[in-house]
Amino acid sequence: MKIAFSPCPNDTFVFHAWVHGLVPGAPKLDVTYADIDITNGLAASGSGPEILKISYAALPWVLKNYALIPCGGALGRGCGPLVLAKESGDASALSGRRVAVPSERSTAYLLFRLWAAQNVPGGVDEIVVMPFHEIMPAVRDGSIDAGLVIHEARFTYPNYGLSLLTDLGSWWESDTGLPIPLGAIIARRDLDLNRIADWTRASVEYAWANPSASASYVLEHAQELEPKVAQAHIDLYVNSFTRDLGDDGYAAVTSLLTRAADEGLVPQVDAAALRPMPARN
Repeated sequence: MKIAFSPCPNDTFVFHAWVHGLVPGAPKLDVTYADIDITNGLAASGSGPEILKISYAALPWVLKNYALIPCGGALGRGCGPLVLAKESGDASALSGRRVAVPSERSTAYLLFRLWAAQNVPGGVDEIVVMPFHEIMPAVRDGSIDAGLVIHEARFTYPNYGLSLLTDLGSWWESDTGLPIPLGAIIARRDLDLNRIADWTRASVEYAWANPSASASYVLEHAQELEPKVAQAHIDLYVNSFTRDLGDDGYAAVTSLLTRAADEGLVPQVDAAALRPMPARN
């Protein structure tokens, strides 16, 4: 069975057991490690792997062929994207400015656009899509006025001498009371979705029960992150929502996509399409 997910520590931690044949009854996985912008594109093509990790923001374009699996993804509190600048300031500092983003089909981008619509007078001047690892250096060097960053940048941006303009996760949580939907696990609709959910959940539970088992695998793919940073990344993004989205998780996803659709950022989504799996007893 083919799967594509990012080399980020939370994904390798979650799928370590399944990748290494430690989930009883689960098929062998053929893994593609790719940035989420690439996996978003693979899913949208309709001919991607059977299972993928994508951004929740990309769901409206892929639900015809793929279904949301209610576990294994990244959704939580206190883990949202950040808007960074070289100098400290407030939202007005972005008026008429150029802002770098890692993708236009990402939750981070949707949150930024929803926040900016409420808080940046006149809006930003230009959105520049840039590889994630280039954003902080570009802001530091002054070629971009501000940058939208995710993942381990929460822990490393002070190393670039940058200032925090806003924490979009904190804004989202205060505005909605809901957790932040970041990365989703999806599977082709012609598969046994309940079994895929069971295997994914078993891999998560193995990771929690054997936290040191995945250490070398995580660091092998962690893009030179220090072990402490990799562990902080896992602690932040692998949580109870990774085991099961639950009602709050589904409410968060529905709210994000509904708001984004109302702003014309994504196609409208039928909320029922987000929960295609029958309840398990």
